[in-house]
Amino acid sequence: MAKSLVIVESPAKAKTIGKFLGKNYKVVASVGHVRDLPKSKMGIDIENDYEPHYITIRGKGPIIKELKKEVKKAEKVFLATDPDREGEAISWHLAHILSIDEQDQCRIEFNEITKTAIKNAVKNPRQINKNLVDAQQARRILDRLVGYSISPLLWRKIRKGLSAGRVQSVATKMICDREKEIKNFIPEEYWSIVASLSTENKKEVFESKFYGTIDQKIDLKNEDMVEEIVKKLKQGTFIVSEVKRKEKKRNPYPPFTTSSLQQEAANRLGFTTKKTMMIAQQLYEGIDIEGEGSVGLITYIRTDSTRISNEAKENTKKYIIEKFSSEYIADEEKKYKTKKEAQDAHEAIRPTSIERTPDKIKSSLKKAQYQLYKLIWERFLASQMKNAVYETYSVNITNNNYLFKASGSKLIFDGFLKVYTYATVSDKEIPQVVKGQRLQLQSIEPKQHFTQPPPRFTESTLVKELEEKNIGRPSTYAPIISTIISRGYVERENKSLKPTELGVIVNDLLEEYFKDIVDKHFTAELEEKLDKIEENQLEWIQVIDDFYKPFSKTLKHAEEEIKKIELVEEETDEICEVCGKNMVIKYGRYGKFLACSAYPECEHTRPFVKKIGIACPRCGGEIVERRSRKGRLFYGCGNFPNCNFITWNRPIAEKCPVCGSLLVKKNRKNDTIIQCSDKECKYKRIEEKAD
Repeated sequence: MAKSLVIVESPAKAKTIGKFLGKNYKVVASVGHVRDLPKSKMGIDIENDYEPHYITIRGKGPIIKELKKEVKKAEKVFLATDPDREGEAISWHLAHILSIDEQDQCRIEFNEITKTAIKNAVKNPRQINKNLVDAQQARRILDRLVGYSISPLLWRKIRKGLSAGRVQSVATKMICDREKEIKNFIPEEYWSIVASLSTENKKEVFESKFYGTIDQKIDLKNEDMVEEIVKKLKQGTFIVSEVKRKEKKRNPYPPFTTSSLQQEAANRLGFTTKKTMMIAQQLYEGIDIEGEGSVGLITYIRTDSTRISNEAKENTKKYIIEKFSSEYIADEEKKYKTKKEAQDAHEAIRPTSIERTPDKIKSSLKKAQYQLYKLIWERFLASQMKNAVYETYSVNITNNNYLFKASGSKLIFDGFLKVYTYATVSDKEIPQVVKGQRLQLQSIEPKQHFTQPPPRFTESTLVKELEEKNIGRPSTYAPIISTIISRGYVERENKSLKPTELGVIVNDLLEEYFKDIVDKHFTAELEEKLDKIEENQLEWIQVIDDFYKPFSKTLKHAEEEIKKIELVEEETDEICEVCGKNMVIKYGRYGKFLACSAYPECEHTRPFVKKIGIACPRCGGEIVERRSRKGRLFYGCGNFPNCNFITWNRPIAEKCPVCGSLLVKKNRKNDTIIQCSDKECKYKRIEEKAD
């Protein structure tokens, strides 16, 4: 009979921990939350200090029954849920359902699932931290009060199936605001002048950029201004007026927090925030590694701290000396800033053992697991290494009182760049020149540019903005983005996030009647109050009351003032297959669809598809925009399933000059790739985007 029972959330975690504790312990999983607020009603007693009415989650009966049976057999019960507010709340709910006194020393926590960490945790149990529970409960109640108050209002005033949330609405507003900026942006003309110069006998050619006069910078506003300057430059002589050389150190990046991991995984691996967190959870809870069994590969994944344990630092230092030499050890201990609002409850995200290299365990990991682990492992190792060192040089060149500048750099010590393969190495050499040296003009290129609007948010840049504005917590970023996409308020276009018509309509209504709910500063202040509840500086009931009293008045005003919004039904040239009438565009829970204009006499509907004006290369039908189950945009034949032509990249009205197939385009940050849709054909060209 097991003497002690350990309860965790997931079976994978249970398997990994069970391996470390031995036969005197039994480890079981609750499979997440066991109690929550009811889905069918508010579940908050507003008149009785906002008392929440928790119920057992549907389907959890058999699990709870089994847990109760195991608790009766055990001499001691440990609640080992995740070390954060959510985990503390799960432990509190488990204690309530399993009749465990929350004053007992029943709660254990650990930042990594390793033998040492688990053994230490069991030796040092504590009481359930009610402050953490209250902070989580306050967030849950706030979200429920907002969601279950505004959502029914949207159903009545716009249409059924809509929702509003305390943080999701702010994220939607940010995306809508950015779209307005883009639409209202007025481009401004500006010019640049690049002179290609060479040393004697045209041996070495390099580019220099126009700066202004010797005394001041000049903004080139129009062609006439540029032509006059170019004319003078061609008449004059380019002479080196100053050469500066210095060493520049490049610092390694700090180890990952939840936010920076989501951003880097999006930028380097193309992962969505949801995918990143799902895979990171797997790496944390444990993976079956050949020769080792189930092993937790990384530390806890929900953190906003860059702190590293002394033990991890020492082990990493030994590894660096052994693999690369002491030359790569930092001259002094690396200290990375943690943002002011960070809770700093956990370490940064790092591998549980630096000796467990990505290549050593690659065969035991799925492709995405390997990619993310490699990113985390390299980032952490690099963070403990010496700075990279560059020799940089800048050259000032004068001509007729005008000033040109050129600069170059050369890597002279790679430092952390030796291991962090995701960092770019900025080598750019220019010829060795000396003050007073005359240079020959090879060509001079004036170029017209136009200022560009701010880019749309990507998942990566939205996460960065949410973190900077202190909106939500690291663990909430992925669900926020998933929610606003699944609700049809935002859609992915390539890798960008774009508001839908529905998203704009809902956002405009919330902006007009619920300014506080969609206000970034108001939401950030609420986050600070939640932190103070955790720190026992504020009472959770008072925080809820301060929010709800003015909110309820706003809600009543909105109910009285908002008139029924009729979504305009746009008529299309599509013909109903049943009665021959024109189809109209309507909005449903999952976005647009086509319905017969003769409704209710004719109830025929079909999915809405957007034609792009390009013929299918296989059957001649229309190519249309479609979305995968995960919301990713792709292009397919409108005659599907009779024709199954698809491509992930947008087709263009141009044939491949090599094989005559359809060409498609793929937008990147600074350019666009035009390539053949036929995988057998290797035709490809790159078009630079206008500045």
